[in-house]
Amino acid sequence: MSATDDRDGLYWCEWALVDPEPGPGADVGAASPGVVIEVRGGRIASVRTGEPAPPPGAERMDGLAVPGFANAHSHAFHRALRGRTGEHGGSFWTWRELMYRAAERLTPDSYRELAAGVYAEMALAGVTCVGEFHYLHHAPGGKRYDDPNAMGAALVEAAADAGIRITLLDTLYLAGGLGPDGGHRPLEGAQLRFGDGGAEEWAERVAAFRPGGGHARVGTAAHSVRAVPADQLARFAALHGPDGLDWAAPHVHLSEQPAENAACRAHYGRTPTAHLEHVGLFADLHPVAVHATHLEPADAALLREAAAGVCLCPTTERDLADGLPPLADLDPARVTLSLGSDGHSTIDLLEEARGAEMHERLRTGRRGTVSASMLLDALHEGGHADALGWDDAGWIAPGKRADLAVLDLGSARMAGFDPRRAADAAVFAATAAEVRHTMADGRWIVRDRVHTARPDAAARLHTAITELLA
Repeated sequence: MSATDDRDGLYWCEWALVDPEPGPGADVGAASPGVVIEVRGGRIASVRTGEPAPPPGAERMDGLAVPGFANAHSHAFHRALRGRTGEHGGSFWTWRELMYRAAERLTPDSYRELAAGVYAEMALAGVTCVGEFHYLHHAPGGKRYDDPNAMGAALVEAAADAGIRITLLDTLYLAGGLGPDGGHRPLEGAQLRFGDGGAEEWAERVAAFRPGGGHARVGTAAHSVRAVPADQLARFAALHGPDGLDWAAPHVHLSEQPAENAACRAHYGRTPTAHLEHVGLFADLHPVAVHATHLEPADAALLREAAAGVCLCPTTERDLADGLPPLADLDPARVTLSLGSDGHSTIDLLEEARGAEMHERLRTGRRGTVSASMLLDALHEGGHADALGWDDAGWIAPGKRADLAVLDLGSARMAGFDPRRAADAAVFAATAAEVRHTMADGRWIVRDRVHTARPDAAARLHTAITELLA
C-alpha cells in the first residue's frame, strides 16, 4: 500500500472491539481476533477480521484495540489543583474557593500551555476527543481581551498541540450563585472573568468564534441554575430552538450539590430539573445533564422523557464528596450516558467507566446495573457523537474517524484476559496505564506510552502548574 500522508496506514490488531451489534449467538463485548484496519486520510477505509497473521505492509499491533475515548466533561485548569486541596476537610464549596484562585491567574498564553499538558495527559490515557466546559472567558475584572474569544482560542490551540479533537462548550455564566434565602448574587472576584452580561451578549461572542484546523467545533453550555437566572436560561434555551443558532445539544451542570437543590427550591419553588423543563431547556433539545447527582424520582422521569444525555464524572464526584447519582432510576437504556474526568483528580476514562457501575453498586447493593459494553459505549459513541457532536467517531468501522486506543494485555492487571469478555476486561481490569498507543484521526499521537509531539509532556505540565501557582 502506498501512503499519501501521515494519516494513511495498514494495521493488524491482535484483538479489537469492532462490532457494536454482534449477530445472533455472538458474545456481547467479545473481541475479534486478527483485525486488519486500513486507514486512508484519517478515516477507516476497511476492516477485516479473522486474519491469522499481518498481511504484507501491515504494522502489527499486539494487545486489544478499542475506539479512542471521548472525555465529555473537562475543566482543564482544574488540573492544577490535583493533590493540593481538600484532604483535611472542607467541601465542594471550600474547594471552589481554591479553584477561583487558580482561575484568577491564567492568561491566554499560560492557559494554552497548561491545557496542552492536560490534553497530552488525556492522549496518554487513550482520549481522542474532549468536551471542554469553558467559562474562563475574560481578563481579570471581567475586561474583554482584544479578541473576546482569546481564552477559547487558547484551548483550541492546546488541543491541536496535543493532537486531539475538542468540542469547546462555551458556557453561559452570569451570576455568583443562589443565596440560601433565595435570589441570585452578582459575580465577584474571579467570577467576573466568567460573565458576558447576558445571554444575548454571550451568544453574539460565541457565534463570532470560528475555530480552524478541522479538529475543533463549538458547542454550548449553561453553567447551572445557580449561575444563570431564569429569564436568561429561557433565552439560552430559545437560542437553541429551530429558529436559533446551529449548535449541538447544550450541556448543563445539574443537581451537583444538595445546597443547589435547596436554593433552587427556595427561590423558584421547584427542583433544578423541573426548573430546566420550566424554562424550555427540554423542548426537543436533548440536553446533556452533567452529574445529575441529587435527583428526586420525578427529576429522573423528566430526564428520561426528554431523552436527555447524562454525563457522569465519578472520580470528581467522589473527590468532592458530591454523592452518588441514581443511575438505575435514570435508566441507562433511556438516557444516553457519557463520561468525563471533570476536575481531573485523575485522568483515566476506564476508571470513570468502572466508577459509574461501582458507585451504583454501593448505592443500591446490587451489581450489574450498567454492563461493560454500555459503559464502553459511553466512552465511544455516547461521548463522541451524542454528547460532543462528532457523529463520525466512536466505532472501529468503515467511514468512521480512525481513532484507536491499544491496550497492553501483558500487565499483571490484564493477566487472564478472556477475549470473549473483552469489554469486561477493559472496564473492570484495565487502567490508563494499559494504554500503549493512541491514534486520533489516523495519526499516532502516543506510541509506546510516549506522546509523539510532546515527549516531555510530564515535565512541561509540571512547569505549567508550578509557575501558575507560584
